[in-house]
Amino acid sequence: MKDRIRQLAKEKNAIILAHNYQPPEIQDIADLCGDSLELSIKASKTKADLIVFCGVHFMAETAFILSPEKTVLLPNTDAGCPMADMVEPIALTARKKELGNIPVVTYVNSSAAVKAVSDICCTSANVIKVVSSINADEILMTPDRNLAQYAAANTSKKIYLWDGYCPFHNTLSEQDVHQARKEHPEALFIAHPECPPEVLALADSIQSTSGMIKFAGESDRNSFILGTETGLLYPISKAYPNKKFYPASEKMYCTDMKKITLNNLADSLENLTGKITVPEDIRKAALGSVQKMINL
Repeated sequence: MKDRIRQLAKEKNAIILAHNYQPPEIQDIADLCGDSLELSIKASKTKADLIVFCGVHFMAETAFILSPEKTVLLPNTDAGCPMADMVEPIALTARKKELGNIPVVTYVNSSAAVKAVSDICCTSANVIKVVSSINADEILMTPDRNLAQYAAANTSKKIYLWDGYCPFHNTLSEQDVHQARKEHPEALFIAHPECPPEVLALADSIQSTSGMIKFAGESDRNSFILGTETGLLYPISKAYPNKKFYPASEKMYCTDMKKITLNNLADSLENLTGKITVPEDIRKAALGSVQKMINL
């Protein structure tokens, strides 16, 4: 199956992208693995005609926003993001108006239509820099309330929260962290900023998924508890086989991130199924928000 996928990708001049939370066999077959935005940026700079994004719907949309001249495929179109679904453009526009048209910072984990009515996007890695750059004392952040609270704690801005969250990062509790530390007392605890504030307060370091991989590599410590989706255990262990990594909680397992199979991938490449596009007016408006972040 893997040989067939590689052959099809070569024939179609395709680049296969896999998010850090994808199943091991998908990450192994991919040309690039990483965070969602970095993958879309890297793919946009290639000569590939076809981008096959092994991730969830908003990630494939972002790839199309940055590369409208390429064909973008999502091998299983049922792979969505519950947090991205917690905000819609009409409700966001209404809330912005209600607050006096203050700037809107939107996490990249959102639909193209939501990005299109936002002022600038951010990632979990650059959120503090993005929020600090805005020439306003008050901003509205969407959709992740935990990421917004993290930004508020690390900047001087007043941030209005949207009541959205990642159902998996948000389940991590202080008790889970204390239990993991009890089992692995020698390990550093690294948390993703999508976790609740009381969990972030316990962290030795707060990082995005790619940030966690980098941090573990640069640290002189040899064991780590990861406060993020369990899929990251595979690439980080592969990158540093001599170090030990433990999940903060087995509950942090995103079923949407595990929906793409090798069969899906082969079928998508062979038959060009799962094509993702964004209407041009929405794409251009969303590109504005994404590009402002990239420029920053």
